[in-house]
Amino acid sequence: MNARQRRGVILLVLSVLCALGAFAGVVVVVSDVQAKVGPEVAAYRVKADVPAYAALQPGQFEKITMPERWLSANAVTDLSAVQGKIAVTDLKKGSLLQKDMVADRPALASGEQEIAIMIDAATGVAGKITAGARVNIFATFDDEGRGKDAVAESRLIVAGARVLDVGKLTPLDQRQSDNRGTGVREAVPITFALTTADAQRVAYAESFAEHVRLALLPKDGPAALKPGESTYTLDEDKNK
Repeated sequence: MNARQRRGVILLVLSVLCALGAFAGVVVVVSDVQAKVGPEVAAYRVKADVPAYAALQPGQFEKITMPERWLSANAVTDLSAVQGKIAVTDLKKGSLLQKDMVADRPALASGEQEIAIMIDAATGVAGKITAGARVNIFATFDDEGRGKDAVAESRLIVAGARVLDVGKLTPLDQRQSDNRGTGVREAVPITFALTTADAQRVAYAESFAEHVRLALLPKDGPAALKPGESTYTLDEDKNK
């Protein structure tokens, strides 16, 4: 082996030693970082904005992983925690899901049952009714087909109905034509907790009333009306 060959072998050996040293350095650095960061765990991030009091579904969140030591003890790590829950505040896209962002859906009291009806967005309290709110439910009936002495009237169907859930705004296939023109109706499914008698009243009104309207009550405010205020006809004003 001549001098040039020996120098080549020496340089090759030195290169291998340098590479092994660099690799060892990288391993040490990675091990040190892993020791400082710790193991990774699953967490969940909001995929799109969720309004307050909306019912939560697993599909509204995406799974991510992050170091366990950086995750707060309040973070949700199991999506089963959102089943049957509602958002207690507006959830913004990209936010990390926390346990204090969700709450149990309002429960039924003894003797109550759930009933959901579609409320016309134009005649409801648009955007202001949330789970847990209390409303008066009014229905307006025309005089068509109710006899010659019948008059159009507005009637209080249920006083102080408790709202369990408010769904998403839904376009209806039916088109309506009135003095405001023709257009596609939009409605919101709203679920109430009602007694059997009140549920029957609401079901009847949804089927036969011309319109069903909700009147939002103040928080902890009285729902009962004064005597004579549960029904109204135009003749009452004409006779004043």
